[in-house]
Amino acid sequence: MAESLGFPFYVLNLEREFEESVVEPFIQSYLSGETPIPCVACNSRLKFASLDKMAISLGCEKVATGHYARVEYDKANNRYRLFRGRNHWKDQSYFLWELTQEQLSHAYFPLGEMQKEEVRDIAREAKLYTAEKQESQEICFVPDGKYSEFIDRYLDHEGRSAETPGGGDIVNTAGETIGTHTGIHRYTVGQRRGLGISNEKPLYVTQIERLKNQIIVGEEGELDSIEFVAKGVNWVAFDEPAEPVRANVKVRYRHEPAPATIHALPDNGARIVFDEPQRAITPGQATIFYNGDEVVGGGWIVKN
Repeated sequence: MAESLGFPFYVLNLEREFEESVVEPFIQSYLSGETPIPCVACNSRLKFASLDKMAISLGCEKVATGHYARVEYDKANNRYRLFRGRNHWKDQSYFLWELTQEQLSHAYFPLGEMQKEEVRDIAREAKLYTAEKQESQEICFVPDGKYSEFIDRYLDHEGRSAETPGGGDIVNTAGETIGTHTGIHRYTVGQRRGLGISNEKPLYVTQIERLKNQIIVGEEGELDSIEFVAKGVNWVAFDEPAEPVRANVKVRYRHEPAPATIHALPDNGARIVFDEPQRAITPGQATIFYNGDEVVGGGWIVKN
């Protein structure tokens, strides 16, 4: 790409940092009974943290990436504001809420106003081989999507097989043991398939109890929750508010933002209360708060 377009090409070797900041937290989150989304931390703690330094060393003003998002400078409030991409289906602001004001000041998202096909057309006109490149929907370091198998291989390779979760009980919400599981890292909240349990009504994973090594299952209605707590909250649109904030809140990438009230808590926490119950709010996932298309802030979902 660089050769065909005639610009300098540099390589940053971030293998060690990637393992420490992205892969290891991903492993630990699964071992704790959570379902992590590593792409957020990768953007804020690795990509932008490293590329900003590189850009400054080269005398560059901005770091351009292919995210479908938008950033604008609000001169009146001396603040950088983050917005959803115009193409809401491809929007990637969900993965960028952890960016700091300093990182946003260097960020440039040229695809933010565009549709995917427009981007491909430009690439075709420029005769770039990536014009027809297949899209990846999986985490980059687990391209086959088999997360539990990756964790097993990783721990074995690192000589840490003893950390691999063993089997345990599957328990219903009444506390009755109705089956067995093969390791908590193989399950996620909302999961229905692969439980190996026959029941009159479909059962879903409603909770993962790491300390008890249990998978809790219940009927579909038991997946609904009206509130949850978030940690590591980053307020993007303004500083931490003293009063409750109304916003539309996502609890996973493909979740339709739902109206809620956000109460700031000490130590960068927040309690989010929805107007209506939402399905499968999953510890380890990211939550993001919107006012229209603007990103108000975000955080990490923790167990209530």
